[in-house]
Amino acid sequence: MTMTLRLPRPGDEADCRRLHEELANDGFEFLQHRGSWDEICAAVRREHDGIDVAPGRVPASWLLADVDGEVVGRVSIRHRLNDFLLREGGHVGYAVGPAHRRRGHATCILRLAVDDLARRGVERILVTCDDTNVASAGVIEKCGGVLEDIAPSRDGGAKRRYWISASPTS
Repeated sequence: MTMTLRLPRPGDEADCRRLHEELANDGFEFLQHRGSWDEICAAVRREHDGIDVAPGRVPASWLLADVDGEVVGRVSIRHRLNDFLLREGGHVGYAVGPAHRRRGHATCILRLAVDDLARRGVERILVTCDDTNVASAGVIEKCGGVLEDIAPSRDGGAKRRYWISASPTS
């Protein structure tokens, strides 16, 4: 298995919209922007480049997890934290489509995201998950996450807040 994280391309629309629908059942938004595929890709590129970032958002890389030419998930790599991300969202948000779970993809996505942030000079990386998300907590811990606390979230639940120490690997 060879995974790469990459920007979306024109041919990815059907896979991304399908994953968006599948993950909506889990309460997760795969696509973080609305509109036509061209509009979504343009918004992703602007956010990636830090251009015209919407209020409340930060420069971020929204990348697809591609395994041997198949989109299996996605990651949002936030280049810095704002108040909300520090409390709840963290530097990294990721998802794997239901058909691709339990194959190590989430662990690979998180490791690649940590490497990306390390290359950007981020030394301590915050990764959060719902307190009830045992699978995600396991992935974060496998990638070196150290639990700081479990804090209330704005949706009435609780977030597990982990820190990962990073060092560039390339």
